[in-house]
Amino acid sequence: MADLSLSSKIVLNNGVKMPVLGLGVYQVTNGEARTVVKEALDIGYRHIDTAAYYHNERGVGQAIKESGVPRDDVFITTKLWHTDNGYREALAACDRSLKALGVDHVDLYLIHWPRGDRQGAWKAMDRILDEGKARSAGVSNFLPRHLDDIMSASSLVPSVDQVEFSPFLYQKELLSYCRDKGIALEAYSPLTKGRRLNDPRLVALAREYGRTPAQMLLRWVVQKGMAAIPKSVRPERMRENAAIFDFEISAKDEAEMDRFDEGYHTTWDPQDIP
Repeated sequence: MADLSLSSKIVLNNGVKMPVLGLGVYQVTNGEARTVVKEALDIGYRHIDTAAYYHNERGVGQAIKESGVPRDDVFITTKLWHTDNGYREALAACDRSLKALGVDHVDLYLIHWPRGDRQGAWKAMDRILDEGKARSAGVSNFLPRHLDDIMSASSLVPSVDQVEFSPFLYQKELLSYCRDKGIALEAYSPLTKGRRLNDPRLVALAREYGRTPAQMLLRWVVQKGMAAIPKSVRPERMRENAAIFDFEISAKDEAEMDRFDEGYHTTWDPQDIP
């Protein structure tokens, strides 16, 4: 496969380039985000993923501004919470997020959940893109039926679907669907929030490669052609998570990891959303 590095990017369906590895900041406070994001940028991360629901956009924006890294070199993702799904609501929520971040645009704006008026929110994305407030638009936690629903109301195809994804939640059909539609899949909680790092099969494979279980999980994701946004607040973990580009999992072992799938969600499951 093509050589990958921390600076590698996925080309989205509208030509925008998204770094293959990013930093997630879920459950990080504004104050923590200001420190953590600066540390991540210093290590070399150039992809930061936040959301209105996280209540830390202000800290993320301050960190980027204070880091000295040019704004155009940082890929910023934020998300529209489902209580703001709807046309007018989405437009107003986008403006609030931009104000909190202290920027005039984000690189990727996502509908966080398929609940509520997702068609209205998706129609708003057209205007948000036209006005230059986002460079690309996508969704999170959407299954094929949710994607079909919003694309029936607009000609706009999502650039990204951000979902929980790991060998323990190998959403193979969703991955295939998105590939067919030209939608990039992005994995959140790729490390299972640490809950499967001691799985004996994973530990044994990691030992064979001289890697940590976390590195094996992240490498598996990027070898599927996906982006990953592991969360960490510790610089040593950020460095560990970034050190996945100098080895490759063999086809045999990747297939073995595929079989780890147990439908394991660490948080919520969008299956119950019509």
